[in-house]
Amino acid sequence: MIARLWSARTTSAQSRAYLNHFSAGVLPALRQFSGYAGSTVMTREVQGSVEILVTTLWQSREAIDAFAGPDRETAVVAPEAAALLTEYDRRVKHYEIASTDSFSLA
Repeated sequence: MIARLWSARTTSAQSRAYLNHFSAGVLPALRQFSGYAGSTVMTREVQGSVEILVTTLWQSREAIDAFAGPDRETAVVAPEAAALLTEYDRRVKHYEIASTDSFSLA
């Protein structure tokens, strides 16, 4: 399993709009890719802005290539998402998952 990490910043006012975009637009699209295994979106307040960290999980590098294209480290950011962000990573990082433990967001 491979984790794909990407981060961005936005204003407090735009953070809810970005999270809605992710839930309504990005997730349905990701679920169409064979090998997509889930995602986590985390946020934190940082000096008057909101930092967003997105982790998507993939079963293989080939699955990532189908999503990201030939340069798998290029971030995939739709124009409507970019319009909600003040800055974002143009490149992503990939990590092989070495260990994991389950959790619940009760």
